[in-house]
Parts: sequence; C-alpha cells; structure tokens
Amino acid sequence: MSVQAILLPVFAYVLLVLIVLIELGRRRGQAVKAGEVGQDPSLRENAWPNYVTQVSNDFRNQFEIPVLFLALVAFAMFTRKADLLFVVLSWVFVVSRYVHAFIHTTSNRLNWRLSAYFIGVIVLMAMWIIFAVQILFAV
Repeated sequence: MSVQAILLPVFAYVLLVLIVLIELGRRRGQAVKAGEVGQDPSLRENAWPNYVTQVSNDFRNQFEIPVLFLALVAFAMFTRKADLLFVVLSWVFVVSRYVHAFIHTTSNRLNWRLSAYFIGVIVLMAMWIIFAVQILFAV
C-alpha cells in the first residue's frame, strides 16, 4: 500500500482530535462567559458544568486506546506490513472513533457509545493480532 493510503486514516483521526479540542475550547469559553464555572477549575474537574466535562472526557479518551492504533500504524509502515486489509481495518477503527466521539459529545447514550467503543477495540485487537502473526511467523 502507498504511504498516503496508510496515513490517510491517521490524518482523519488527527482531524477528529482537533475537532474535539476546538469544541472543548468553545464549551469552556461559553461556560466562563455564562459564569457557570465553580471554584478553581484547573484543579477540580467538577468545577465545570456537565456539558463541558462531557467533551473534556471525550478529549481525554482520544489519548487512551487510540495510542495503540497510532503506534501500530508506525510499526506496520516501518515493517512494511500495512496491506489493504490493514488500511480497511484502520478506516473501520477511525470511523468507530468518530461515532464514539459524536455520541460522547452529544446525547452521551451509554449503550450506543459502548457499542462504538467496542467495535473499535475489537478491530484494533484484530489489527494487532494480524500484525503480530505476520511479524512472528514471517507471513
């Protein structure tokens, strides 16, 4: 696969992180202007209103499981193991992150959010297993 095809899902994921960051800034600014922030928001998350904490939690979540995706892309490129299946699974993972973030920052319906989250986790697990097999058994 071409470098562009391999990295395009990563660029799309980085775009998601930036969108969530901008939304977090927008909501924090809105809360500050409305006087809705409690004492010392830099030390206590509960100083922010729920609609801000919701996006803050999603932003933090973008640096948990997705770190394994980003590392895997780098490893797969370095070892030249990023094939068509890898790119397709990368897109499925990234789409699951977009769906998860949308649900997390809007309705926050837990059952929907968990479904999107677990789809991404299962896909990521499959990607790591396939990669490990390819490396360990030189497939």
